[in-house]
Amino acid sequence: MVFSQEIGGAWSIMEDALLCECWVQISHDPISGNEMKFSQMWKKILHEFVERSGSTRTESALSSRWKLLKKELGKWRDALTKAMNNHASEENLSDEIVQAQMWYGATGQGKKNFNHTQCWEVVKHCKRFSIIPMAPTLVLNKTPFHDSQASDSPMESPMSEDSPIEKELRPIGRKAAKAKRGCNSTSNTSKFLEEITRQSALRIEIDKKVQEDDRAMAIEFAKEKEYVRKENEEKKDRETMAMDTSHMSPETKQYWKLERKAIMRRRLFRDDGPIQTDWLNDENP
Repeated sequence: MVFSQEIGGAWSIMEDALLCECWVQISHDPISGNEMKFSQMWKKILHEFVERSGSTRTESALSSRWKLLKKELGKWRDALTKAMNNHASEENLSDEIVQAQMWYGATGQGKKNFNHTQCWEVVKHCKRFSIIPMAPTLVLNKTPFHDSQASDSPMESPMSEDSPIEKELRPIGRKAAKAKRGCNSTSNTSKFLEEITRQSALRIEIDKKVQEDDRAMAIEFAKEKEYVRKENEEKKDRETMAMDTSHMSPETKQYWKLERKAIMRRRLFRDDGPIQTDWLNDENP
């Protein structure tokens, strides 16, 4: 595998994926990975990267690129985690990747979508980027933990049904709190997705307006370019028609005579057809 990238050039998708592979291979080495110093690690990563790609990139270039990739991959991990938890809670059963892209777009600082899929496939099993799903919700049994009518514990004494001290109805309270939290969570998720939809629609309108402005600018540029071309052509024709050929050789005079005839034919041609130009075929000077 050889990449023909100049020093300081744009990083390709294959280079990013190879950089991630080298990082995983060196930093997660079972023998020396944990004991390696930072500078030694990047020297080895550079050696591996250059050996596999033939690239001329420097150690600092690889380190700087990894910082950017690490940041984007971390955001994508967080977005996937939120999408998976949202899907697991059955609050929204839409595709997890679609949800993750929406979460990423909302926190991507101008970036709409996550475009480092190949890098993610390389690093997703590393501890730094592993996704920790939300623990399943515990459902309490309707039967109290101490449901026996007669307790064997000597610390407990029977209470009269008329006692002013009532037992705490914990299951009911917990169910109510859980229902309230679930309602709030659903409402917050709906509001968040609605805001993302609104922002996406606004972004589409902005992009559409930018495209229309670019198209109008391109049309104006084409008109200006055509105007300049015609002006230059007019100037050249005027210079040709006004050229003094009295001091030129017969061959040169004949050349400029033909040039002038070509100009006249072009000037006398109209959109509704050429006018009579037979007189231009007269060979007399």
